[in-house]
Amino acid sequence: MTSSMKGKICLVTGATHGIGRETALALAELGATVVLVSRSPEETAAVALMIQAKTSSRNIDYLIADLASFKQIYRLVDEFRRRYGHLHALVNNAGGVFFRRQLSPDNLEMTLALNHLSPFLLTNLLLDTLKSSAPSRIITVSSLAHALGRIHFEDLQFTRHYDGWAAYAQSKLANVLFTNELARRLAGSLVTANAVHPGYVATNFGMNNGWFYRLIFNLGRVVAMSPRQASETIVYLASSSEVEGVSGKYFVNKKARRSSEISYDAGIGGHLWQVSQVMTGLGR
Repeated sequence: MTSSMKGKICLVTGATHGIGRETALALAELGATVVLVSRSPEETAAVALMIQAKTSSRNIDYLIADLASFKQIYRLVDEFRRRYGHLHALVNNAGGVFFRRQLSPDNLEMTLALNHLSPFLLTNLLLDTLKSSAPSRIITVSSLAHALGRIHFEDLQFTRHYDGWAAYAQSKLANVLFTNELARRLAGSLVTANAVHPGYVATNFGMNNGWFYRLIFNLGRVVAMSPRQASETIVYLASSSEVEGVSGKYFVNKKARRSSEISYDAGIGGHLWQVSQVMTGLGR
């Protein structure tokens, strides 16, 4: 069962489309103050107005940031802290898949930067706020694709041979490893961290990769679930009393499931954390 979120503050990344937009809307319907994060001022403002109109809530806000940029993540966190003193639910939803190797504004491989290093940095920068607001929750959107991934420590950025699917699977495994390591570090606190596979969803995901991949993804939409259906597990993890105190789990359809065996390797998770600290500048 979901609970009322009145008086709670939620931050949702990737909030203008698909799962992120439906998650933000559902949390607003439960009474939460929802802060949308996306990179387009026009689209984000339009979604905020849509949610306000549908929920009659005045507690809808938004912040603009390209989450592939560490500089903009720092700016986002500073602005959030200036506006709000608390944070009760952080939803790390933004992400993408890139079948042609691209670089982020920090000259890092885009899949790793956007899908893993971005939520890693954002979450760490907001941890003090989350701890002071406890009980609070961190939900990171992963994928079933994590089970096909491995962490290529010898070449995390695929500089020698780029494979878009392998880069994506690596980043989704990194999401689960990050969640598990974060849960270990937060043990004994009232801040929980969980990962979620939302399911195969009919969204614009993957449509940035040219006509061939647009065709493939559009064909897949025939059997895909709606973004609203896919958002249900995320909203459940952010709001339900049933998962109060539950941490370090991987959820599918509102149930904790066993993720891939490698995702439980604390040695790999700890090493990835250290490498991620260095890559984001937090290790300085």
